[in-house]
Amino acid sequence: MIQIFKPSMGEEELSALKKVFESGFIGLGPKTAEFEENFAKYVNAPYAIGVNSGTAALHISLAAFGINSGEVLVPSLTFVSTALAPIYNNAKPVFVDVYEDTLCMSIEDLQEKITDKTKAIIPVHYGGHPCDMDAIMEIARDKKIIVIEDAAHACGAEYKGRKIGSIGDATCFSFHPVKNISTGDGGMITLENKEIAEKLKRLRWCGINKDTWQRKIGGYSWYYEVTEIGFKCHMNDIMAAIGIEQLKKLDRLNARRKEIVDFYNKAFKGLNWVELLIEKDYVKSSHWNYVIKVEERDELINFLKQNGIESGVHYMPVHLHPIFKSFTANVPVTEEVWKKIITIPLFPDLTNPEVEKVVSAIKMFKQ
Repeated sequence: MIQIFKPSMGEEELSALKKVFESGFIGLGPKTAEFEENFAKYVNAPYAIGVNSGTAALHISLAAFGINSGEVLVPSLTFVSTALAPIYNNAKPVFVDVYEDTLCMSIEDLQEKITDKTKAIIPVHYGGHPCDMDAIMEIARDKKIIVIEDAAHACGAEYKGRKIGSIGDATCFSFHPVKNISTGDGGMITLENKEIAEKLKRLRWCGINKDTWQRKIGGYSWYYEVTEIGFKCHMNDIMAAIGIEQLKKLDRLNARRKEIVDFYNKAFKGLNWVELLIEKDYVKSSHWNYVIKVEERDELINFLKQNGIESGVHYMPVHLHPIFKSFTANVPVTEEVWKKIITIPLFPDLTNPEVEKVVSAIKMFKQ
C-alpha cells in the first residue's frame, strides 16, 4: 500500500538521538535551545519557542496575547485544532470561507465577518500555500487585531520572498509525523515580540519563571517561582535532536515534494474531470499535501484503495463536526468544495515508480 504521507528519517536522526540518550538530559534542555535558535534563524524571526504540538502552539499563542474572550476568525476547512484554540481561551471561533482555487482564507469573507468583538485572526496556509498575508495584515493593523498564523502545513514556504514565520504577530508550526518536518510530535512558535516570547516560555512550562535548563546553566539551582497559570506543553531534547537534523534537510525534502507536484500537475492537466489547485506567482508553497478536486470523490478513494494506494480528505469542515453543532457557519465555498477534494500520496521518499502508479490508477478510474 502506498501511503499518503510518510516521514523522511535517516541515520542522522538516529545518531542525534543516541547522543541525547547518552547525555542523560532528555527533557527541556540544550538541544531544545539549539533547535529554537536554528529554527528562528531559518525563518528570519527573532524568537522561536519549542512546544509539544502545533495545537499547543496555537493555544498558548492566543493566551500570551491576552485573547480570553471575544471572537477569533478561523477557516472551517482546517484541522480541528485551529478552531479549538480559541475555545481553550474562552473565545468563540467564527468561521471564514476559503478561495476555491487555493483553499486559503477568503479576504472578502474575512472583511465581512470582522466585528467589534473580533480579537484575533488565524489564517491557515492550506497545504503549504501561504494566504494573502499583506491583505490580512493590513486589515488586522487597521482594526488592531492580532494575527496568529497557522503554519502547520507551511514549514519552508515563502510569501513574496519572506519565509513564513516572520510575518504575523506569531506563527505556529507543527512537527507531527506527517508534516514537512517531523519530530515524532512537536511544534514551534516564532515571533518578534520579546515580552510575548518570555511569556510563552512560562506558559509552556506551568507558569514557571525559570525552566530546568535555565536553572542548570552555571551550576544547578533548585529555586524557581510560579508566576502565572501555565500549561505542560514544552518541547524536549528528544524531539529537538530530531528537529535539528530535519531542519537541515528541509529545503531538499521540499524540493523533492515540488518535483512530485510538478509531475502530478503535468500528468493531470489534460484530464477534464480533474480540477487542480493553483499556486500563486507570489508564493513558494511547501507542498505539504497534493489535492485534486473530482465529482466522484468517494468512489475514487475506494478505487485507489483497491489498487494499493491510500488517499484521504483534508478536511471535513470543522463546523460539521458534532462538537461544533451550536456554531453557525456561512461558508458556501467550503461546504461545496470539501465534497470534491481528495489528497493523494505526497512525501519526499515517494519513488518515481510509485508516483507513476498513482497517476496510472487515477487515469484508469475513468477508463
